[in-house]
Amino acid sequence: MTHTRSTPGLTPLLICTVLFSMGAYFTFAAVQGDYGIFRRVQVEAEVETLRAELDALEAEVAEMRNKTRRLSDTYLDLDLLDMQARAVLGLMRSDEIILR
Repeated sequence: MTHTRSTPGLTPLLICTVLFSMGAYFTFAAVQGDYGIFRRVQVEAEVETLRAELDALEAEVAEMRNKTRRLSDTYLDLDLLDMQARAVLGLMRSDEIILR
């Protein structure tokens, strides 16, 4: 005689539990893992911060190049030279009066 089961065993329950656990793990990893959504948002914010810093540094370099060119031998800006001499060396013209 053949024996037939009328009740399903633990196998379907075990399979469902394993599949649910794997789904929960992969969902957690997709959201909070090293390559998850939260990490991506964090990296994008860091990229924006670094781009702003890069723009500021590029503007500073452009300003320095402009001042360097204006103080070069081929193009001399006398107003800038006068301003630098006053600021760095503490010089003044002979017709000026200093009030303290």
